[in-house]
Amino acid sequence: MNKLLALAATALLVTAAPALAAQKQVTLSVPTMDCETCPVTIRVALMKVPGVSKAVVSYQRRNAKVTYDDTKTEVAALTKATEAAGYPSFAE
Repeated sequence: MNKLLALAATALLVTAAPALAAQKQVTLSVPTMDCETCPVTIRVALMKVPGVSKAVVSYQRRNAKVTYDDTKTEVAALTKATEAAGYPSFAE
C-alpha cells in the first residue's frame, strides 16, 4: 500500500511540474533606440528567444516589455538577443 501511495505521489509531481512554470514579465530599457523602425528589429530578435511569448517594444519609452516562460529562458538571454541585434539593453 505504501509503495502504491508513493507511486501515486510521484506521478502527481511529475504531471504537475509543467504547472510550476511561470510566465514572467520583464521591462528592458533600450536607450540606444534612435528611429521609429528600431522596435521592429528588437521585437523580432526577442521573439526568436525560446520561451518568449510576447514582446511589446516602445520607441517613445525606449523599452521592451517581454513575457516569457522562466523554465525556458532568462533575462540574460533576452538582453543578449537585443545586443546581438545592435541594441544593448538592461532590466529596469
